[in-house]
Amino acid sequence: MKQDLLKVHHARSKKDFPELQLKDDEYVALAVYRSKLGLMFIWGVAGLAIILLTLAMVLVTISASGQTNGLLNNNSLPYLYLIVIVLFGAIVLMAWISTVVYKGNRLYVTNKRLIQYEQTSLTAKSVNTIDLVSVEDVSFKQKGLTDQIFQIGLLRMSTVGDETTYTFKYAAKPTDEIETISYLIHVAKTRRKIKNADDD
Repeated sequence: MKQDLLKVHHARSKKDFPELQLKDDEYVALAVYRSKLGLMFIWGVAGLAIILLTLAMVLVTISASGQTNGLLNNNSLPYLYLIVIVLFGAIVLMAWISTVVYKGNRLYVTNKRLIQYEQTSLTAKSVNTIDLVSVEDVSFKQKGLTDQIFQIGLLRMSTVGDETTYTFKYAAKPTDEIETISYLIHVAKTRRKIKNADDD
């Protein structure tokens, strides 16, 4: 019965997370994503930049209308419009790249491992995998009022032996996630102890 349930969890995880290379008896227990607040900030800044650029363009158009000489006149406006369109495109492109990079950072917790996807640019990506039994400590940190109001924070996972620390920034509701991760680590370590005792 337990083995059948494990197969169901594994099949569902394979379907829901095709990017993961899961082992036969492995399933995703928790998927941790960055807070949507970061995406709101990225597109909020882009939107503000577009609004300011539009206002500046309107003011320039009004001041240039009717002028026949000088740097800004009716003849130079088409070139200025072209520059503004290019700037609009650049703002949207930068916001899109920032969104892809921001969302590319995620953490999966299976019944056996922590799998962290890190992305710092469109081309710079890495995957860190840690066995749950190797994790010594899991903690979270919140800096400032914004983190506390919006329930975001930094997850920290330290490993045994080489004392490597893995971090996951801007995690949504880290207090809930740390409880689940700690429980899964405890279960994995308990199973390892039982297995070692049976082998002896």
